[in-house]
Amino acid sequence: MKPEDLTKETKKASQVVAHLNTEKKNRILSELKRLIYERKDFIIEENKKDVERAMGAGLQKSMIDRLRIDDKTIKEMATSIEDVVNLPDPVGEIVKTWRRPNGLLVGRMRIPIGVIFIIYESRPNVTVEAFSLCLKSGNAMILKGGSEALYSNLALYELIKAAMEKESVTDKAVNFIETGDRDYIYRLLEMDDYIDLVIPRGGESLIRNVVEHSSIPVLKHYKGVCHIYVDELADMEIAFKVCLNAKVQKPATCNAMETLLVHRTIAGDFLPEMARLLRENSVVIKGCDETRAILIDVEEANEYDWYEEYLDYILSIKIVNDIDEAIGHIRKYGSEHTDAIITRDYNNAWRFIREVNSSLVLVNASTRLNDGFQLGLGAEMGISTSRLHAFGPMGLEELTVTKFIAFGEGQLRV
Repeated sequence: MKPEDLTKETKKASQVVAHLNTEKKNRILSELKRLIYERKDFIIEENKKDVERAMGAGLQKSMIDRLRIDDKTIKEMATSIEDVVNLPDPVGEIVKTWRRPNGLLVGRMRIPIGVIFIIYESRPNVTVEAFSLCLKSGNAMILKGGSEALYSNLALYELIKAAMEKESVTDKAVNFIETGDRDYIYRLLEMDDYIDLVIPRGGESLIRNVVEHSSIPVLKHYKGVCHIYVDELADMEIAFKVCLNAKVQKPATCNAMETLLVHRTIAGDFLPEMARLLRENSVVIKGCDETRAILIDVEEANEYDWYEEYLDYILSIKIVNDIDEAIGHIRKYGSEHTDAIITRDYNNAWRFIREVNSSLVLVNASTRLNDGFQLGLGAEMGISTSRLHAFGPMGLEELTVTKFIAFGEGQLRV
């Protein structure tokens, strides 16, 4: 189908899903959850085709891990759907009201954005998460998954259409783009009369490419250069556990720790054990000169490394004089994605929260928690660092905008 025809049909269908009642939306999602469990063998078999192709193409192990669907992934997809079902429907919510001196009652009401074009890589469960969130928030959608996950995505899309059909809702409200033709995608990115928002989920090159070619507003994060600062008053056991989790639990994600900052007064005690734990998990360490004086066999970290999003088992470590230097380093090299402090000092914790303006700032907790599901949003469309409309994990409320409403009794402007 031509891009013009596809987007026109989707825009028309967006008026249908925008006005679906909550019960119907939840029934569609519950049916999709049921189908995912019922057809899990089909989904896993289709996914194996993608995994075999990825291995044959020599994709990185971290990419293949993100691509793979197993029983755990099936359960996670089903759980994410159930969480969205259980969340309040944001459409139609009155978020604020106030009365003017002339008696006019003014308010703001949540409404869907309209048509959202989601472009994503690797993880096929994004297909389910994107659909769940868009449907519950009343948005129509165009989905473009990565070619490496084509069979998996098509299998899930088949189930989505079946769930929509059962409730007699037009399947034009959700479309999956199979073609890998870049010119076709670029043409879609010019359809600003019919598409209201573009959300790319993937690496920095994908996001920059989308921004370069789009005439439609783009919610983006270019990369996640995430830091943990271990303060001089840190609880060491918490620091060891949190830092290890933030780096190795899933290093190929945007919320994995890439730089560890350590206060000078504790570096000699903290770093040897931290390095041992990291190396046991195959992490390659790069460090500043002071770090290399404490730890043996550490690569030198150069200026470029502090800006780097490794997405791999690699970590940069820098020793700092105090919280001022830690915050200064984050401001210079960070990406305003996710940053954390490990401390028992109340004042330092609150200062870090106030002065580090990332989409999520944590105290004594792993950066890996910057995730819509982990933060109680049910699921997420992505993590925005653009600060326009949404900042941080994008759940149901972030997929709506507010319009003004007003109730009067004959008021006029004079």
